[in-house]
Amino acid sequence: MNAQTFTPSPGASPTMSAEVVSTEAIDRVWSGHSVRFALVTTKTDIVIGYYDANRQLTVARRRKTGGGWTYQKLDTWNDWDSHNYIAIAEDPAGRLHVAANMHSSPMTMFVSDTSGAVRTLKRVPVLVDEALERAATYPIFLRDRAGRLIFKYRNGSSGNGDEIYDVLDAETGKWARLTAAPLVDGEGQRNAYFMGPVIGPDNWFHIAWVWRETPMAETNHDLSYAKSPDLIHWFKADGTPLPLPIKLKDAEIVDPVPERGGMINNNTLLGFDEQGRPTITYHKFDSAGNTQIYLARYLGKASKTGWERAQISQWTNYRWDFSGGGSLKSEIFVGGAQPIGGGLLKVPVIRLGQSIDFIVRSSDLSLVEARPVLSLADQLKKTVKTPDDMQVNIVNVEGDHGEIYALVWNARPPHRDLPAADIPDPTTLLFMTLRSQAR
Repeated sequence: MNAQTFTPSPGASPTMSAEVVSTEAIDRVWSGHSVRFALVTTKTDIVIGYYDANRQLTVARRRKTGGGWTYQKLDTWNDWDSHNYIAIAEDPAGRLHVAANMHSSPMTMFVSDTSGAVRTLKRVPVLVDEALERAATYPIFLRDRAGRLIFKYRNGSSGNGDEIYDVLDAETGKWARLTAAPLVDGEGQRNAYFMGPVIGPDNWFHIAWVWRETPMAETNHDLSYAKSPDLIHWFKADGTPLPLPIKLKDAEIVDPVPERGGMINNNTLLGFDEQGRPTITYHKFDSAGNTQIYLARYLGKASKTGWERAQISQWTNYRWDFSGGGSLKSEIFVGGAQPIGGGLLKVPVIRLGQSIDFIVRSSDLSLVEARPVLSLADQLKKTVKTPDDMQVNIVNVEGDHGEIYALVWNARPPHRDLPAADIPDPTTLLFMTLRSQAR
């Protein structure tokens, strides 16, 4: 099943250039605040998950070859919380798993029978351990190298949470803990916000994260990294084993950014250079107090420094001075570095709605140019008219033959997870088939 990407901002896949092949309306959907919908593909079908005009979780499925959608309404409703995103996966036996509408709340999971039909979806109240599933957030499905379905989530709350991994026995349909201990332990004082795991060119899993002391966004600190061959045994970049659960004192600190240092959670993106070395894109304040984009890269065991860090933006008189709790209206989104040939790396960034490709030399991470580009959202503005108080949201996956599938809808930005003074009219959820064009 293909993975999805989501950009809850005026942009998606910043350098993607695509032509719209077809557009179809799916439903009228909630637009009072942005929350991530789901779009995945199986060998034969397309599956989507969204909150309808009444905020009710809805799952729909159809063949890739076309035809009508089969819809199913599920018994959970979103409120004003932008954390309550939707995750969907198909297991090796054909069951559909849908996790959604959770922010430090009881596990909300629905599972179909082995036909995968959406109308067979039923709520599963407990996966493994009810005590660990009373305060779940950030559901993510992934697969290990054996193809087993893995489900990870945070147990606890912001400033006090643990990362839990469960594994599915596809024959029995039963979940079990992948590891006896959580991946990390905040020791009752903090929690970790992860990006990943992602599979690198070395076929290992790589993760980057920040630690956060309280529910307040400004208390993020200490950019960290780990890697694993199997999601069970974890190591530092140089191969030093990490005992589970990983605690702050044992973690590999890539950049010791202090609290209130301008680094935010969920904006530390992994990439890899042409040699397969892990890189992390993130932002923090520079010595003058301006917000800047940084790139960190592991140089290998032979290096005396281990990780090198470089500032790749040169902004002046700009400071994203975020603070407080709840879902923020983000000003910056970063992407992972990727090699583009000629000894260069491309680092995609969106700042204040403008998509930028930072081109840096792989030899020393020095900046070559900061190139404004049109985002996919910019290109779709001819098709999707967006009200002034809303933003366009895009979830996209790659198809089997070079096509791109995308869910596109308008909604207001996150509102700190608090009610607004009014409720806007629903907007139309569109399903688009796109054809990527060379740039």
